[in-house]
Amino acid sequence: MSEATTFDGPVEKRPIERFLSLFADVRSGETASVLLLMLMMFLILAGYYMLKTAREVFILSEGGAEIKSYAAAGQALLLLVLVPAYGAFASRVNRIQLITWISLFFASNILLFALAASAGMNVGVAYFLWLGIYNVMAIAQFWAFANDLYTQDQGKRLFPLIGVGSSLGAWLGSIRAGSLVESAGPIRLLLAGAVILIACVGIARVTDRVMRGTRAQRTSGDEALGAGPSGFSLILSDRYLMLIAALAVLLNVVNTTGEYLFGRYVVEHATATYGAGAATEAARGQFIGETYSRFYSHVNLLGLLLQMFVVARLFKVLGVGRSLFIHPIIAGGGYLLMLRAPSFQAIGLLKTLDNAVDYSLGNTTKQALWLPTSRQAKYKAKQAVDSFCVRAGDVLTAAIVFVLTSAAVAVPIFAAFNVALTLGWLAVVSGLNARLRAQAASGRNAL
Repeated sequence: MSEATTFDGPVEKRPIERFLSLFADVRSGETASVLLLMLMMFLILAGYYMLKTAREVFILSEGGAEIKSYAAAGQALLLLVLVPAYGAFASRVNRIQLITWISLFFASNILLFALAASAGMNVGVAYFLWLGIYNVMAIAQFWAFANDLYTQDQGKRLFPLIGVGSSLGAWLGSIRAGSLVESAGPIRLLLAGAVILIACVGIARVTDRVMRGTRAQRTSGDEALGAGPSGFSLILSDRYLMLIAALAVLLNVVNTTGEYLFGRYVVEHATATYGAGAATEAARGQFIGETYSRFYSHVNLLGLLLQMFVVARLFKVLGVGRSLFIHPIIAGGGYLLMLRAPSFQAIGLLKTLDNAVDYSLGNTTKQALWLPTSRQAKYKAKQAVDSFCVRAGDVLTAAIVFVLTSAAVAVPIFAAFNVALTLGWLAVVSGLNARLRAQAASGRNAL
């Protein structure tokens, strides 16, 4: 990949483009925008992990850990109001105004939480609910911006590289958050998160100016989305968007049910190893902490390696549509193995691979699915899918876990349930792949 081709013939790539092409096919004129978007995604994820670490401190110190059982339902209800409100505001402004004002609104929320916490107020529950909404809405907005900037061909080539920024941000942000909370406390994490979010606004504005070189971007960048249906209405009126929404729900249910199984095995293994008495409580806690630390470390490292060296190559060979099949096949195969030989080691290996693929290939393919959609869908429907549908999946998972645990079912029953869900997941991605192939057959760019 040492040359790019234009209508005037091949153009030799500059050294920076040749280096970036080790990870994705970056062509002449794309370097500045893709590096800026990588930086922006890096900062967004790094800032989120700082805010997330502060959340755990607030919740545990206020004795409100039980809120985790009810947070998803509360967030889903709030999003039923917030998503249409976001869409109404998006209809009245252009994309950079949308990103600027929504991001500054979220930054002001963070500062208010910091002031309240500094004054000794209990903010844990409210902050927990807020962060679950901020996480999905802010990340969806910045990916919508990336979808709006690039053509289908560019997004297919460049999104894997932008995803490297997300993976690095999640990894390094969690490391930095740990050191900050030990040395300066949770308030410092909140302030850092607000500053990072404001910096991302500046980067988005610079990226927007860089991309104004083409007539299409000058026009779309200045125009407001205009009046139109809400995000929920757009989804209900378009089969392709309905399939994306179904994908978000099914993927989240399978993943979080697996997380429950992994946690259950960790606790059971700790009890079997150290005993259930009060005298070994500290040893069990240390074992659980060390197990999760290793788990997150392995997931983040494997996810980063997949994002850097595998995702772009899969997109090039298979395309986005066929790449959708990889994650459910891995998950379904893993749960089939859990049916035959359930064990602590098996669920640990399965969830490490499952989460690493989800954070790398899975996330990038989900973002690329929005490339052929309208600008209305990119900003409005994407918010509905990435926020409400994800949180609805959390609520559905909580209900499933409650019913199955109340019935005292064994682990293989959970595994069988997830196998059935992955079959539905495969049916959804088959439908998405068919829609993308139909688009290619009609003469439009193929994904």
